[in-house]
Amino acid sequence: MAETARPVTHGRVLKIAIPIVISNATVPILGAVDTGVVGQLGLAAPIGAVGLGAIILTGVYWVFGFLRMGTTGLTGQALGAGQGGEVAALLTRALMIGIVGGVAVIALQWPLFAAAFLVAPASAEVEGMARDYMAIRVWSAPAMIALYGVTGWLIAQERTRAVLGIQVLMNGVNVGLDLWFVLGLGWGVEGVARATVIAEWGGLALGLWFCRAAFSVPAWRDWPRVFDRARLRNMASVNGDILLRSLMLQAIFVSFLFLGAGFGDVTLAANQVLLQFLNITAYALDGFAFAAEAIVGQAYGARALTVLRRGALLSSFWGFVICLGIAAGFALFGGAIIDLMTTAPEVREQARRFLPYTVAAPLLGLAPFMLDGIFIGATRSRDMRNMMALSLAVYVAAVAALVPALGNHGLWLALLISFVARGITLGLRYPALERGMVSPRS
Repeated sequence: MAETARPVTHGRVLKIAIPIVISNATVPILGAVDTGVVGQLGLAAPIGAVGLGAIILTGVYWVFGFLRMGTTGLTGQALGAGQGGEVAALLTRALMIGIVGGVAVIALQWPLFAAAFLVAPASAEVEGMARDYMAIRVWSAPAMIALYGVTGWLIAQERTRAVLGIQVLMNGVNVGLDLWFVLGLGWGVEGVARATVIAEWGGLALGLWFCRAAFSVPAWRDWPRVFDRARLRNMASVNGDILLRSLMLQAIFVSFLFLGAGFGDVTLAANQVLLQFLNITAYALDGFAFAAEAIVGQAYGARALTVLRRGALLSSFWGFVICLGIAAGFALFGGAIIDLMTTAPEVREQARRFLPYTVAAPLLGLAPFMLDGIFIGATRSRDMRNMMALSLAVYVAAVAALVPALGNHGLWLALLISFVARGITLGLRYPALERGMVSPRS
């Protein structure tokens, strides 16, 4: 079978990955500025309200993360197969899903927020301010969810500098308006919310401008193609599988926190500090997983097996380099990082006890993280869902076996075992992925 996909080089992988790594590095800055600005009001309640409201909305939007991953895989394959019309149609479908999803969030905001406060109760003052904050911010839900689709569409075409540009614009606008609305105009928590709404709609506007070439041809509004039943069914199947997989993965981390709470406030705080180490790893690896998604997706669409294998290999190689560096950094400077994140002596001491697990986590998490990217590019979402279900079962069994005997050590071991289980199970399905280039049902 002729292989027409572009060759894969180290430079190509890094060109895709580095803008995503930089973009991710800017994410914590915005939260820090939001907190710092409302902190100037001299009251505790506004800080808690902005933090709680942002966490709740982030959790709601996270449910739609499947749109980013599914759009990347499907668009990459259409691009690799030379189906320009389908590439444009996929952008239209993603935008429609994003807008409909955002409108649904706006319409269902009352029960969604009520359920969130049942799970995470707060004082009457904080809850009141948080509700005011979310009542404003929710109006940018269509923009944020549609941006998942736009981002996935751009990543599939290796246009990650555009993704970085969107993130920089959103953060810059948000920070500038935060300072003006809160400190200049005295709008308080509502000012932070309004700044974010404007920034998020601005981010979508810039994203659509980056996609302008797709709107210059009639294919994006080829409605028979856009609403083709078979293509819609396939998109729904891919996105549904990814959603279920992500919910199961989230269940592992949520249960990890809840189970850790049973060991006392100090251990819970230590676990929360150490989970930030895992977030650092995820932010750094994202770029290389996205590179795998884009390259594998295009190679899969072009039926270019050699290119697919090299794309998977080179992106994983750079992922390994990053993980090795992160693990070494945690081993050498983990104690200092802990001290920066908390001043409580007992939390510092407890976090140091469990620090070795976060040193091992990047190396043990490399395989599942990179394989996720490879399988997303190939849209092998059913395998991702099924192997995640097996890994969740392994995690539950490990918790049942290890936690009663080893306490929090057993909990960390169970989490790392779930990483290994994901890597092994997805690895065992990789041959079927290659066979699927010839027969997608294999």
